[in-house]
Amino acid sequence: MHTITPFLWFDTQAEDAAKFYVSIFGNSRIVSVNRYGDAGPGPKGSVMTVVFELDGQRFIALNGGPQFKFTEAISFSVECATQAEVDRFWEQLSKGGAEGPCGWLRDRYGLSWQINPTVLGEMLSDPDPVKSKRVMEAMLKMKKIDIRALQQAYDSQVGRRP
Repeated sequence: MHTITPFLWFDTQAEDAAKFYVSIFGNSRIVSVNRYGDAGPGPKGSVMTVVFELDGQRFIALNGGPQFKFTEAISFSVECATQAEVDRFWEQLSKGGAEGPCGWLRDRYGLSWQINPTVLGEMLSDPDPVKSKRVMEAMLKMKKIDIRALQQAYDSQVGRRP
């Protein structure tokens, strides 16, 4: 059996980031912390890697130095059942980071996240193209996704054919 594990390159914040993420998601834990030895390349005793799990999904964080930075080309999508979940993840993950459009944010470590209510995908895949278009247009005006506003756009009579 093959396992695919996201591997995240940090400058020096791998352990802080792992602790931060574990504090936000349920069913999460730090699995192990490995330190640099005499061979380096980091200072002896400093954190090299942190293996952690978020809601059962394993990740590895590396303190690899400043050479590489995160970009929005890679993000993690968090499916949320309720507006309360959207609000909680949005508030916690964006604190110290930056809010982006359409449910995207960048956390304090530069990692991008998409905070998506499950109902958004359902509405966007509705077979009625007028309904899905209204939902898309509403979503494109948002930063944090507002389920009530999506539902209003979805249910709207504007643009409906008789």
